[in-house]
Amino acid sequence: EPMTLIFAGDIMLDDGPGRLIAKGGDPLAPFAKTLKAADYRIANLECVIATGGTAEVKPYTFRAAPATIAVLQRHFDAVSVANNHSGDFGKAAFAEQLGLLKSAALPWFGGGLDLAQAHEPWIVERNGLRIALLGYVEFKPRSFEAAANRPGVAWSGEDEQVLRDIETARSGHHADLVVPFMHWGWEDEGTPSPRQREFARRMIDAGANLVVGSHPHVTQGADMYRGVPIVYSLGNFVFNGFDTEATTTGWLLEASLSRRGVERWRIRVVRLDADGPPRP
Repeated sequence: EPMTLIFAGDIMLDDGPGRLIAKGGDPLAPFAKTLKAADYRIANLECVIATGGTAEVKPYTFRAAPATIAVLQRHFDAVSVANNHSGDFGKAAFAEQLGLLKSAALPWFGGGLDLAQAHEPWIVERNGLRIALLGYVEFKPRSFEAAANRPGVAWSGEDEQVLRDIETARSGHHADLVVPFMHWGWEDEGTPSPRQREFARRMIDAGANLVVGSHPHVTQGADMYRGVPIVYSLGNFVFNGFDTEATTTGWLLEASLSRRGVERWRIRVVRLDADGPPRP
């Protein structure tokens, strides 16, 4: 039978959502039933979860308390850490986050303790179907990128590396299907850039079976190329500090995949309230 995956956009658990969790609340409770119905649930973790580190010099920095992991674990099976906020409090805080996720048995992808680990896929398997998920960020600062002996995220600015990772997911990890989860595009832009459109097609030509994106804080529409869906940006899912209709509207992507690729897919529209939690 097809495997059902749900993808959520940016989840930020500092500030308003963090205060709600600290009081015993659950910002994801309104979607508990929807998320539970999928075989696997994946989201972009748009913050670092740690206690240490020093804030980088940038307009916004997000650091959530370790207690927030329990809420993530309740609703998601894995998170992508490939984004422009994973390094907000430095390499040590990022490494601390990976340790906390590992201790909680909550898988991640798109980052690691070194460059090799950052480019490793997360593999899910059910009924003999193996799906590889890869995560990448191409929004600055690039200083968050992992190196041979330095923790960090997987960078997608090197296109050929991403294409090799997709091919290796099949040849080296024996994946039947490959799904890149991209952190890309310009903030507040409601349509994908020429770069997003072109690179999405190159990834599909290299073997991707579904391309999903986040980062712009707004949704950006979808395309089909060679029968493969491209959802350019899911927008925000848990995030406060936004007040326009576009930035407080997000998407949940539900996709059923078989060996033939994506059999069915649909979008659920979500609305964020002032404190950050989403509502159907």
